[in-house]
Amino acid sequence: MARWTLMSAVVAGTMFATFLNTPLSLAAEGADATAAAPAVPGDEDYRLMKLFVDSLDQIEKNYVTKIDRRVLFEAALNGMMEKLDPYSNYIGPEEISRFNAQVEQEFGGIGIQIELPETTNRLTVMTPLPGTPAYRAGVLAGDQIIEIDGKPTDGMKINDAVGMLKGAPGGSVTITVLHEGSSEPQKIPLVREIIHVATVLGDHLLPDGHWNFMLDKEKKIALIRISSFSRNTTKELKDALEQVKKEDVKGLILDLRFNPGGLLSSAVEISDLFVESGKIVSTKGRNTEERTWEARKPGTYSEFPMVVLVNRYSASASEIVSACLQDHNRAVVIGERTWGKGSVQNVIELEDG
Repeated sequence: MARWTLMSAVVAGTMFATFLNTPLSLAAEGADATAAAPAVPGDEDYRLMKLFVDSLDQIEKNYVTKIDRRVLFEAALNGMMEKLDPYSNYIGPEEISRFNAQVEQEFGGIGIQIELPETTNRLTVMTPLPGTPAYRAGVLAGDQIIEIDGKPTDGMKINDAVGMLKGAPGGSVTITVLHEGSSEPQKIPLVREIIHVATVLGDHLLPDGHWNFMLDKEKKIALIRISSFSRNTTKELKDALEQVKKEDVKGLILDLRFNPGGLLSSAVEISDLFVESGKIVSTKGRNTEERTWEARKPGTYSEFPMVVLVNRYSASASEIVSACLQDHNRAVVIGERTWGKGSVQNVIELEDG
């Protein structure tokens, strides 16, 4: 696996934003050989903007129903993003809070993951997150959610249900659930809290809700799985490493399978935990200077051998970490060919944040 040359760090935006993959090679279609000499860029830009404004004006005047102008503008932005690459997109005001929650892995809620199975078409709890209000109140994996604040969930979309369950910490919500094997629904009142979604997982959960990271206690082989790279992942990983270090770990399996990536800063910090010196990764953008991150020896966990597990869904930050550890002969990478995403997005804020 070759060392990745990447472009820039991911930062969380806070309102309207475009999610741009940089650098991009943009080229106009070739001009007709018999056409007149091209206009200066300013004139061409003016003509293109006039075309856009005229089209917008015609839609507003002549379309069969009235359409909000902002809807048309956001549709135009989405159209521009579709001409770039699969990773560049426009994040509107309705999606930005969800995007930030994904980056931060924190949100106000009750602490459950839900799904809508095709077999039942009933809103179902996949798992309650340990230590959360739902977990403490006795919500179980497999519970069917019949009502949310008295509103039946029949035909309710997952996004609508999530919108009702999430909210400001301190707010209350009541869910009516049907436990597996039970015929009587149970109403469970809950108070929302800040839910922190753990990104560092172990082999299995202990009765107290903590992860057991020691896969083989006799041979002292630890297994640590990273599900994504958020702002808290480095701290979580350090805590896990300190735990297995106390148990005299002799070898570590770092599982990055199904990890879609996350923050570049997190990938750099985690690589630095295992590499004593040398280049971790470099970024180079179209309008930015090349930047290189170097490993530092203090705080490095270098006393045990490592294996990194990857598969076809290991992407972006996962590829940075696995490639870095392989290039420095710190770990053996085992699995499938990874996703192949040698780029990082910037969140560019619009409309004054």
